[in-house]
Amino acid sequence: MNLDEIFDTLIKAIVVIEADRIFPYILALIILIFSIILAKGFSVFLRRSLRDRFDKDRLGILLKGSYYGIIIIAVILALPLLGINTSGLLVAGGVTGIVIGFASQSIVGNLISGLFIMAERPIKIGSQVEIDNVRGFVEDIGVMSTILRNYDGLFIRIPNEKVFTNKIINISANIARRIEYTIGIRYTDDAEKAIKIIGDLIEDHPFVLKKPTPDVYVNNLGENAVELIVKAWAPASQWYTTKKELLWKIKTNLEKENIHVPFPQRVVWFANEKSDNNKLN
Repeated sequence: MNLDEIFDTLIKAIVVIEADRIFPYILALIILIFSIILAKGFSVFLRRSLRDRFDKDRLGILLKGSYYGIIIIAVILALPLLGINTSGLLVAGGVTGIVIGFASQSIVGNLISGLFIMAERPIKIGSQVEIDNVRGFVEDIGVMSTILRNYDGLFIRIPNEKVFTNKIINISANIARRIEYTIGIRYTDDAEKAIKIIGDLIEDHPFVLKKPTPDVYVNNLGENAVELIVKAWAPASQWYTTKKELLWKIKTNLEKENIHVPFPQRVVWFANEKSDNNKLN
């Protein structure tokens, strides 16, 4: 082997060694660039998907968290390529995560539940709902809690974990709500006439819907009264007003026709009177 061949061999060996040294850095750089592109694309996707479900401030926090989260994961994956041992960091991070998890499990539960509520949207701001035996209007849906304004005007904060795991009754989700009364009349009153009076009032009321069809019928022959069931539907926005007005009109119009709600009647025998009657007999 002559001198030129030896020189060429040395040059090739140096190139291979340098390539082996440089390649991990190039690969780490590629991973970092790819993670930045992925993070930006994912942020754009989240912005388009959630802009109608989150307000601007909360959406910004979520976008930043997802963006930097993807980049941090990419950096952790790239560190071993640079010869940096991440096992110590992972162990420390794991222990820290366990400690923080036990200390703040309710906070994490509320946070995750809040994200699910915002994504699923079983309720929205302005909805009239019942959650955990609290009735009212939804004022705000936060990351950690939901604020309800009850019918007394009080603001009630409910943790999102309770909102998500409890039964939610969305009173205003449907465009119509049913009105139902149980009205008792005396046995001496004309039940057929009472049904006609109530039916005419329902038909004349401007907010009672034609479909579903209203219904009035005798439901039970009670101890003191003939019980009539009244069922009608009204728009959800006018339900409460219609329910009050219709019940008052039914009461006053039945009374005009001498049809009244009976009072409970009891016959009470006193011991002395009973013994006196027995003596007389």
